[in-house]
Amino acid sequence: MNTRTVTEGATRVMVPILPEGVSFPPSYAPVFYNLEMELNRDINVAATSVFVNRIISQYSIMPSDVTYVDVLSASGIRGLRIANEVGVTAVLNDWSTEAYELIVQNIEMNNLSETTTSSCKDGNVLLHGNRFDIVDLDPFGSPVPFLDAATRSVVHLLEITATDTAPLCGAHLNSGIRKYAAVPLNNEYHSEMGVRILLGKAAFELAKHDKSMIPLLSHATRHYVRIYLHIGHGAKLADKTLRNMGFISHCPTCGFRKPEFGLAVHINKECPVCGSTTKIAGPLWLGRLHVVGFCEEVLLELEKRPMNTKEKAKKIVALCKEELDIPTFYDQHVICKSLGISASTMNQLMDALKGAGFRASRTHFSGTSFKTDAGVAEIKEIMRSIR
Repeated sequence: MNTRTVTEGATRVMVPILPEGVSFPPSYAPVFYNLEMELNRDINVAATSVFVNRIISQYSIMPSDVTYVDVLSASGIRGLRIANEVGVTAVLNDWSTEAYELIVQNIEMNNLSETTTSSCKDGNVLLHGNRFDIVDLDPFGSPVPFLDAATRSVVHLLEITATDTAPLCGAHLNSGIRKYAAVPLNNEYHSEMGVRILLGKAAFELAKHDKSMIPLLSHATRHYVRIYLHIGHGAKLADKTLRNMGFISHCPTCGFRKPEFGLAVHINKECPVCGSTTKIAGPLWLGRLHVVGFCEEVLLELEKRPMNTKEKAKKIVALCKEELDIPTFYDQHVICKSLGISASTMNQLMDALKGAGFRASRTHFSGTSFKTDAGVAEIKEIMRSIR
């Protein structure tokens, strides 16, 4: 295998050289390395570091006492960065022998042999046979085949990436239903739909093992969703977690939407605003997506570390921190198009909503997305007033 050396953060890693003319890593590559996911990994290092600092403070232990597993390591870049830049005891696993051999070389190159081990197993076998403080699940595609084992194995922090955004967000409806046991809607807030369906699936899987979760940070960036879940233990906490599950009633005609908490709910078919037939999404997570204090600490961690995508990472986390805890966001351009009016600046819209007595915030999902406790009719009236 031909390789080249790349540097991410404070870590040097050998990665495969792509065939001539190929600008992105194909799924059939023997060892997978995606440069486009460096932003994901930069945020991951900062978020994991914040959580590990909390663990060592709570239990008066050393970082090396915290166990971490990168279940699907490929080149090992994600796990190597956590081991090297956070200082935990790490297991880097991949069932590909070529990936395993490259991981061994990368561990040696970074002088991590004392705290980091390589493994060449099926990810589910590894997880079912071991417990880890932190489980990092970053597959090529859907994490669903590994979720049962990951939720069984994890003790404190579960980190999940999903790159199958088409099923999650409703573009491939039947695939989404099969994988996530939920009905997504492919509408203007489909990216948040994907985040909430993934969170809902994780909540159900954890509940099977009498575990609960608190989402610390959740973001949808380009072609993937990433979530960080603080794990709790006990049937009572698991039951409490599931109270955050429910459905979203959505009117595709006027844009009305309403969250309905519960797993056996009555939802009116007729939209209360325009009388059209509503659609239903779910079951999905209706609870909060982020913890403000955690996001603040992640921002501080990002600031002090050498990272190639630092400014982009800070922008995403800062927007997550400021987002209102409301499902779901509105898209300014979609509403303006329905009204046949030109869009104002986002700052003007935020000021107008707040001036009318409503809460409002921008979101990380897109540059034209916002959250507010104003109803859709009130939003449209305010938009008309600031044309």
